[in-house]
Formats: sequence, C-alpha cells, structure tokens
Amino acid sequence: MRVVIVGAGAVGTHLAKMLAVENENVVLLDESEEKLAKMESSFDLQTIVGNPTKLSDLKSAGTGDADLFVAVTPDESRNINACILAHYLGARKTIARIDNYEYLIPKHKEFYASLGVDSMIYPEQLAAEEIATGMKYIWMRQMLEFGEGALVMIGVKIRENALIINIPLKDLAGDIPYHVVAIQRGDETIIPRGNDVVRPSDIVCFMTTKENIPYMRNICGKDRFSEVKSIIIMGGSRIAVRTTKLIPSDINVKIIEEDLNRCNKLLELVDDHVLVINGDARDPELLRSEGIDHTDAFIALGDNSETNILASLAAKREGVFRAVSEIENIDYISMAESMDIGSVINKKKLAASAIFQMMLNTDVLSVKCLTFIQAVVAEFPVKEGSLITKKPVKNLGLPDGANIGGLIRNSEGMHVTGNTVIQPGDHVVIFCREHVLRKLEKYFR
Repeated sequence: MRVVIVGAGAVGTHLAKMLAVENENVVLLDESEEKLAKMESSFDLQTIVGNPTKLSDLKSAGTGDADLFVAVTPDESRNINACILAHYLGARKTIARIDNYEYLIPKHKEFYASLGVDSMIYPEQLAAEEIATGMKYIWMRQMLEFGEGALVMIGVKIRENALIINIPLKDLAGDIPYHVVAIQRGDETIIPRGNDVVRPSDIVCFMTTKENIPYMRNICGKDRFSEVKSIIIMGGSRIAVRTTKLIPSDINVKIIEEDLNRCNKLLELVDDHVLVINGDARDPELLRSEGIDHTDAFIALGDNSETNILASLAAKREGVFRAVSEIENIDYISMAESMDIGSVINKKKLAASAIFQMMLNTDVLSVKCLTFIQAVVAEFPVKEGSLITKKPVKNLGLPDGANIGGLIRNSEGMHVTGNTVIQPGDHVVIFCREHVLRKLEKYFR
C-alpha cells in the first residue's frame, strides 16, 4: 500500500513510524527539511520537502498513485485543500485533520466528501471522548468498550493492597471473570504467560465484561474510590469544551482559565451547568478556595505538557482521587507515568491510531490506542471461512505480541481459552503491539 502523509508533526511522524514498521510504502511530505531528515535517518520511508497545496509537489510525492493520502499539518484549511488536490490527482482515499467540530455534522461531511475529503479526524474530540469515559470509573487508568459494552478492557495501576499480586497467573486461572492481556512494568510491556505475576506499581490491562467491573474493582484494591461528582478543568481549550459536552450534567464542572478573553468566549461555548473561573489553576490558594480538597477529578488541559504534569501532581497532593494530564510530547508519556500522576491523554497518538484503523484492509471495527502502553486493542468481525475459524485458538499460530482478550458472540462477551473455537459472526478483541496489527489481518479475511 502506498501512503502519502502530509505534515511531519507529532501525528504525521507517529503514523509514519507505525506504517514504516509494517514495511508499507510511505512518503512523508513537509516544508521543513530538518524535520524530514530526522525521520529519514531512522525509518525506511521516502521524504519530500514541499508544499502540500502545490500540485507539482504533490505529484513529486506520487500522490496520484496513493492508496491513502493523509493531511495532518497544524493548519486545518491547508489539510482540506491538500485532500481536494490529492483527490483531483487520483488518490484513492483522503483523510484530513480538522480543528472544527461542525465539520463532523453529517451534512457537512457529505459536502466535503463531494469535494474529495473522504474522512476527517478531529483529535480534540477523540481526546474528549477518552477523558469523559475515564470519568465514569476514576479508579481505572483507561477503559475501552467493545460490542456496545459486551466486553471491556480496563487498565489499572496496581497497589500493595490488590488481591492478585505476586501470584502466578496460571494459579489465578480457572473460573475467573477476567483475562490479563498485558502488564506494563516501568518501560517494559509484558505479554503475560502462566508464570508471570502482577507486582505493585504495575499497570495491568484486564479484559472482562461490564457486569464484572465491581468484582475487578475489589480484586484491584480500589474500593475506596467513589463516583465522580465534581471536576476541575485547568485550561479552556477545545478539548475542555468538548469534554464538558460529554460529561453528565449532574456532575459539578469548573473550568479555570487564565485568559479573560477566552473566559468570555467559554461562556458562549459551554452549557449552563459549567462554571467558568478566571484565574491560574497552578495557584494552590485558588484551588483551595475552589474546593480542590473536595474535588474528585482534576483535568489538566493547559498548553504546556510540563505545566500539566506539575499541576496534576499538586492536585493529587491536595487529595484529588483522579488526575488526567494532556501531554503533547509523546516522549514525555513514560516520564509522566513514572511520576504516578494519573492518566495521560495524547490527542496526536489517538489521531494516529484512528487513521491507522482506516487504512487496514480487513473490516476491523475499531482500533483503540493504549496511551500508557505501546500497544493497541482491535475488534475484528469474523467472516465465514476465515482462517481464525479453522482451529482452536492454541493451534492458530498467532504472531508474537498478540493476545486474544475475549470474543463477543450473539451480543454476549465471552472469555477465550486455548480450546476455544472461534465461529463466523463472532467479534474477536485482540490486544497487540502496534507493529503486529497488520499481521493479524490474514486471520480475518
């Protein structure tokens, strides 16, 4: 597959890395020779210095032969124009990164599709959805739903009071309502086997069903966490606005924004139940005056990753149960996790994963990025005659780095053992490293 990516920022470079590892024919176009030089020296891809809205430069990148054209520069208008030109040149599918939620309204999407923009990615919306889901269960680092909630994957930071620590997973096996699909220990991602154990400070990914969430909360030692009733958001960004639209109106939400003009704008953008406060959320006295000690969750959405990290640390010291930090620099994510600040949101990584899903040949229903682990979780529908139905799971020869977390059959979540035979019509949820995802496609064709 030939993929032309316009924009060597964080989204473009992360996507290019994912595809280069898969040995795809990747072309990365940007006006910055310096940015491209870093990528070309580290990955097997072609780089072109050029203007994405200039036909001659797009032709030089081979846009007319592209199976997928992705425009992810910081400039929304430039991305849309580049996709229109790419479509004109013959690109089979185009994707544009946008900054305006209104473009996702169906009638507007149809209009842009008629111009040649097949799909649009709004990273701020993806981030807001991730944050809002996390507010449902503040004792989790991340939760993903599959099959309308028939199966859920939860990521949990394990403490010393958990009931499953230092016990080999094979000894936990049997009639248990969960499956451990991954363990993050420091910088190491472990695809666990029977002799592996869970240790304090690990982040563990479990696959289970929704009705077993209370049980999971108990064995992970998280019973002291209550439901979210109050939230303070630092920064009145687009993510903040989109997040308030997704959080239930019975939750008390405050946005603290330092810029007075932005505060006035926020009053027009958010609903009446959201309180907008002009001030610096890094100020401990202001936080205390706004009841930080009685606040369940603190969401740091400022412009600076370092500031978000420090603000989240301060909020946790004041007694907040759950802190969420937006971190723009992907390289900072592991550092933030080592500081135990809570959950991390990276909109660029979310956007890259969403785009990666769109280019898969198989009809994968969803590909979800795990922010705290270098891996993804994908939901595949099973077709009649596909390879994955031919043998029990233990004999399928799945690639290293892949782990079946569960399946959905007749709208019910089910656990998978080595003897399970997957049937046509099932939906299979697989945890895997990013570079393994394309290797799984042959099992579902």
